[in-house]
Amino acid sequence: MIFQLDEHDIRFPDPAFAEPDGLLAIGGDLRTERLLEAYRRGIFPWYSDDTPILWYSPHERFVLFPEELKISKSMRQIMRSGRFAVTVDRAFDQVILACATQPRPGQDGTWITDDMQDAYIRLHTLGHAHSVETWHNNALAGGLYGVSVGNVFCGESMFSREANASKMALIALCRSGTYRLIDCQVYSDHLASLGARMIPRDQYKTLLDPKKSPPGHRRAN
Repeated sequence: MIFQLDEHDIRFPDPAFAEPDGLLAIGGDLRTERLLEAYRRGIFPWYSDDTPILWYSPHERFVLFPEELKISKSMRQIMRSGRFAVTVDRAFDQVILACATQPRPGQDGTWITDDMQDAYIRLHTLGHAHSVETWHNNALAGGLYGVSVGNVFCGESMFSREANASKMALIALCRSGTYRLIDCQVYSDHLASLGARMIPRDQYKTLLDPKKSPPGHRRAN
């Protein structure tokens, strides 16, 4: 069942009513309060300029537990080389713009619309959205951004201008000790190779709730 959201009411229907592909609702807006309510309930927006705002809550969630991160031997060599410098929240606007404009195989255009960029920059200004940047020779080489819900990081997108730059950002995020879970939302071969896996929505919702979720995980090696 697909629900039409009320323009003035930020509440969402129960995610259990989502369609098989995860689509739960349409409409509404990207105001800060609505976005935060969505993420707290395991819902996220995903749409393009030629559609209304679409809200998803997949029945299975693609996630990465930091202690399950797989780091290849070649990537460990890159880490030891000091090729990349890593920062947090130093260039959020640049990261989200780079994610929006990076060409992606099989995709025409981007789902990170101008309105979406503005909305997440507002979240960042208020301390709810964060970026991890990787730099090479003082130039932005890659990065990622997402929304924090307690100690769950809801990843939105990542980009690379150099090989392994976004991977370095993800490794830094996992090793920071800040989050017990990285939400990758939907499946990708690339993230699966790094250790991400599917979990049921109910388990994901439990991990979102600090009163129900288990203690933090140990840091990945």
